[in-house]
Amino acid sequence: MAELSCNEFQEMVSEYLIRHRSVLDVMSKFQEAAARTNRAVAKSVTCCGCLEISAQKQKFPENVSLSDLKRMIDSHVTGELCPDCREALETELGQTLFYIAALCAITNLDFSEIMVKEHDRLRMLGLFNLT
Repeated sequence: MAELSCNEFQEMVSEYLIRHRSVLDVMSKFQEAAARTNRAVAKSVTCCGCLEISAQKQKFPENVSLSDLKRMIDSHVTGELCPDCREALETELGQTLFYIAALCAITNLDFSEIMVKEHDRLRMLGLFNLT
């Protein structure tokens, strides 16, 4: 598949955004899509069992290098998404991206520009950005 730019994606979303063109509709649909994304992950744990979550307080030892700390921090997830759960999660993440692009289109923001600005902010601030 050819590379798809953020701008092309946003233009396509804007073109097909008819029924839910109101900013209120887009905001509520975005929230709904995010909730369905969360539900897809939860179902992979509770219904399918392809993933397991074992969460506890993260331990941050003192005097540890950043590279060592990255290896020590746990995602709390074990297992691997089965094909069905992978497809469900990809679908829900796609819908979430759709409504992010829709909100950008309705408010005349450039999705690609936002990504570049966030990338630059991450590069400049590094870990200090993630509070």
